[in-house]
Amino acid sequence: MAMANMAMDNLKLPDLKLPDGPMSGLVASAVEYMVDAGQRSVLLLDIMRQRGDQYREHVAQVAPHVLQYAAELIVDGRTLEEPVNYALVRIIPPKDIEIDMSRRPFVVVDPRAGHGPGIGGFKADSEIGVAMKAGHPCYFIGFLPEPVPGQTIERIARAEAKFIETVIGRHPEADGKPCVIGNCQAGWAVMILASLRPELFGPLIIAGAPLAYWAGVHGQYPMRYSGGLLGGSWLTALTSDLGAGKFDGAWLVQNFENQNPSNTLWTKQYNVYSKVDTEAERYLDFERWWGGHVNLNAEEIQFIVDELFIGNNLAAGRIEMSNGQKVDLRNIRSPIVVFCSKGDNVTPPQQALNWILDCYADVDEIRAYGQTIVYTVHESIGHLGIFVSGGVAKKEHAEFSSNIDLIDVLPPGLYEATFEARGDETLNADLAAGQWVMRCEARTLDDIRAMGGNSPEDERRFAAAKRVSELNLAAYQKFVQPWVKKMVAPQMADWARNMHPLRMQYEAFSSKNPWMSTIQAAADRVEDNRRPVSKDNPFLAIQEQMSKQIVHALDSWRDAQEALSETIFLNVYGSPLLQAAVGVDPNSVPSQRREMSAEHRAMLERRISELKSRIGEGGLREAAIRSLLYVGSARGMVDERSIEALRQVRRDHAGPRMTLAEFKMLVREQFFMLLLDREYALAAIPKLLPDDMGLRRQAFAAMREVLSASEDITGERAHRLKQVAGLFGLDGEGELTSNVAPFDSKAKAS
Repeated sequence: MAMANMAMDNLKLPDLKLPDGPMSGLVASAVEYMVDAGQRSVLLLDIMRQRGDQYREHVAQVAPHVLQYAAELIVDGRTLEEPVNYALVRIIPPKDIEIDMSRRPFVVVDPRAGHGPGIGGFKADSEIGVAMKAGHPCYFIGFLPEPVPGQTIERIARAEAKFIETVIGRHPEADGKPCVIGNCQAGWAVMILASLRPELFGPLIIAGAPLAYWAGVHGQYPMRYSGGLLGGSWLTALTSDLGAGKFDGAWLVQNFENQNPSNTLWTKQYNVYSKVDTEAERYLDFERWWGGHVNLNAEEIQFIVDELFIGNNLAAGRIEMSNGQKVDLRNIRSPIVVFCSKGDNVTPPQQALNWILDCYADVDEIRAYGQTIVYTVHESIGHLGIFVSGGVAKKEHAEFSSNIDLIDVLPPGLYEATFEARGDETLNADLAAGQWVMRCEARTLDDIRAMGGNSPEDERRFAAAKRVSELNLAAYQKFVQPWVKKMVAPQMADWARNMHPLRMQYEAFSSKNPWMSTIQAAADRVEDNRRPVSKDNPFLAIQEQMSKQIVHALDSWRDAQEALSETIFLNVYGSPLLQAAVGVDPNSVPSQRREMSAEHRAMLERRISELKSRIGEGGLREAAIRSLLYVGSARGMVDERSIEALRQVRRDHAGPRMTLAEFKMLVREQFFMLLLDREYALAAIPKLLPDDMGLRRQAFAAMREVLSASEDITGERAHRLKQVAGLFGLDGEGELTSNVAPFDSKAKAS
């Protein structure tokens, strides 16, 4: 200890008198850098000590989480008839946040993918933070570190259904069903539940969640090959058996870290070292979540690996519940917002979006199921940044929260959400909720196909890997598993979990290590005598360059390993001999897409017949919405300013108010009427209008206000508006004409 203190004393160097000469400046820079580097090294070690102590305090808690907000327990899943380790809490808003109880609640479901809960609300600029700022009541579904014995994915789904029912019951006056956000692993879990219980959900926001597990492109993000390279899910079963029936979530975290070795082994720590005076708090906040490992039951993780990661059964509709009900994503009736990123090496855009290609033949089929799908693709953010980054929260998530009603009333179809910065040149900027203007632009399935995907040869490879996994798992379960279960005692499993390398790195640097007390004392001395290096020090520039070279070397090693992994997978599972041996026809053209069921087709035909029979029914409200949809569809997008203008029209309207659900149904019915028979639907508009020309002029003026909210009415929209004016018995400016002009079918736009 005395020697260490003497070493720290030496860091408090007096001002040195250097000899004059050409080398004096370089020597001074070297001394300055060495003092700073030594001090930074001590401070970094002390931050690592704080990280270790923080880890020990965190895991010692009964219900560890990283939520920044106070919360009230509403339902403890352990008290349910089928107990689970999940819980529903209400987020208590800060004093400076005003909640509008008439707005739909938001429910954030955090991923149970190795880490503990709370990342969706661990700072102000988070999914929970921006939803509350938009005035929505917020709830959070989290979990405890240890699963309840016998807990399964299906049981968790039933518990989460009860949680959402509870939220609905607490907000009977809300303007819509809850908007549910599912991050990562929670995304596919929410989608499964929404397909089984579609009546519970408002819009779904699925952030960084894999849904098409085989999808991807060659040369990028080969994590999808992992199951095949390991011989399938037998290793998952072995790991669970070695854990005495529990799967250690630290292995999932380790898998994440292996995807980016330069960050894991160097950048994360170097960033703290290089910015040690400012970076500690941010680093420790994140590490509190990153090190909070949780466990899963063997049944849970086996379902996830077999049915999803290797089996790819979700989009294909091959997952079946214990009561025989099949999971069909086409059953979801709520709008689905899919948020993904090109920089996500865990869930690339193909895995987030290609389920749409598996479920639907074209956009017309999406509409036939009454489905609205909105996606947005970030250019660069990584997997965690999708639901952790403050920048993403302030942009994408803030816009989704502020405009969730826009998304909810969109006509069925496929859209891409785009964002444009609001500035002085923005038309009607006061109608935009935040610093961005959100638009939903119509897309087709070809836009998703253009992002890349598997060839038929690739599909056969993954089908072969799935079959090999099934064979290996069956062999393990029959010949090896009984012996492993007999050998592993619960105490041995606990010891193995505690000795996991990820846990040990926290423990080794905590105050439990007696050497770290010396570091703490040294850090206190450094803080009192801190001498940071100047920004223009040449040795600091050398340090930065060396760091870049280390990152480049580690990235190159990762790229080489990923290329080798892909080559091995493609060649092994692409072998016609292997495919034939495991029962995959080497000449087949596999297809995940399912045909529409006879029952749904019959229901659709009945609905079409009903809507056609009602085209001539209704009044001014139906005529106005039908006209708005006709004119607005010429633009191929919906802008948040137009929806806000429509909100204001509804608010100022003196007649009886419609609920959001009623308005949504009205929009959908009028949209489908136009889709089924545009000529007849438009020709019927004069029959729906009142005789009072003042009401007609008022409705037409409101339409012009909504249509001009985002841009001037020109081109095809102006042409269609003139047609509608004739149907209303008005001229293009909304003034009365001599008679009501019939609809000219020859002028009908395509």
